[in-house]
Amino acid sequence: MSHALNDDQVAGELRKMVDFIQKEAEEKAKEIELKANEEYEIEKANIVRAESANIDSQYAAKAKQESLAQQITKSTITNKARLRVLGARQEVLDQYYEAAGKQLQDASKDKSKYTKVIQGLVTEGAYTLLEPVIYVRARKDDQDIAKGTFDAVSKAYEEQTGSKVEVKLDEEVLPAESAGGVIIFNGTKKISVDNTLEERLKLLFVEKLPAIRTDIFGPSPTRKFFD
Repeated sequence: MSHALNDDQVAGELRKMVDFIQKEAEEKAKEIELKANEEYEIEKANIVRAESANIDSQYAAKAKQESLAQQITKSTITNKARLRVLGARQEVLDQYYEAAGKQLQDASKDKSKYTKVIQGLVTEGAYTLLEPVIYVRARKDDQDIAKGTFDAVSKAYEEQTGSKVEVKLDEEVLPAESAGGVIIFNGTKKISVDNTLEERLKLLFVEKLPAIRTDIFGPSPTRKFFD
């Protein structure tokens, strides 16, 4: 009996595709973080010296105004440096996501593994739509793989729901540049479930973003509560 992958297993398959990227991303992150922090310290020292000299010359007789000006200047410096660090961190996250997306292009090379992924994604779409007829749209190169999973999907669906589902191949195809996966439509094609690998990676990345940030950059010093 063929067993379709459940949602956690499908997500697990996708997660394995990008896990190895994390080590390289962490190294890149540390490099960028170190550079950003060094620039922050240099910029802070330069601006503090310049602003302090300016404040001393202009507000020597106005202690209260000088104190306020210094506070504003320090706040401005801190915010500017913080924005630079945040920008560097976002650059690392963007590179991490881009690298994961590129790795997805190789996901279909292992046909056995990829067939299981496709079967799981189609089955999930069938469970989501709960329609008697569904259409599966795949890349042109994946159409035979997708069709090869339809009997197993129908059988698993009937076992789980007690209802039958007719799985058909959609005449339209996904773009050739797509990493793979499928989009599942109901019988009228007015409702769809996007289970392309790109979309699943996007959802996984959003879901795991807090953990990814912590893994790459470490815990936030300002965060008081953790899940």
